[in-house]
This record gives sequence, C-alpha cells and structure tokens, in this order.
Amino acid sequence: MKRIYDPPADDDGFRVLVDRLWPRGMPKEGAAVDLWLKDVAPSTELRKEFNHRPERFAEFSERYRAELDSNPAVETLLALAAGHPRITLLYAARDTDANNARVLLDYLVGGPPADRARVVP
Repeated sequence: MKRIYDPPADDDGFRVLVDRLWPRGMPKEGAAVDLWLKDVAPSTELRKEFNHRPERFAEFSERYRAELDSNPAVETLLALAAGHPRITLLYAARDTDANNARVLLDYLVGGPPADRARVVP
C-alpha cells in the first residue's frame, strides 16, 4: 500500500489504483499504474460523506466493508493477488492511516470469506 504520488519502486509488483477518481495532478502517463480498479473503491455517496475527516473514519470503515461484502471487484482483486507475487494498492489520500486503501487491505487480509487469508500484507 502506498500513495500514488510516491515514486514507484522495483518491489511494488503489480500496481493497482483503488480510488474512484483519478488523482489530481498525476498524469496517467507517469503514474506507473498497471490497473485502475475504480469499482473496488467506496461508492461516491460514501466517499463524499467521509470527506477524509478522521472523526468519520470508523463509520466510513464499517460502511465501506459492508459495500465490499457485495462488490464483485473484490473477486477481481483476489484473482490478481493469486496471479501476482506482490500487489501494491495505490491511493491518493494524504492520510496514510485513515483512507479507503487501508480499509480495503484490512478487509482482504482478515475476516471472512476464507479466501481472504491468502492475501499477505
């Protein structure tokens, strides 16, 4: 997991942008993104309600996890994880702890369904 504004590294592996909107000021040509999986991002409504306010992160996390439970893009991401030795989730948020990529990573690593356990942070 890393900010898209950080320079790519050789050990990033397959780089997946997990934001619904393309990051401001980041040219697509220089982003080193292998896949933009915007369908795995929080819904527009949820993203706007959260608005990157730390005091709303707990509620945002809970609601985003509920969205992920029925989101077919999660299966796409799990299939990618099975086919690549390393995947880096890219996000644009300034907050490195309270953002959708953190919730997504935690979701993929822990809890049901059982196949999430094959993803290693």
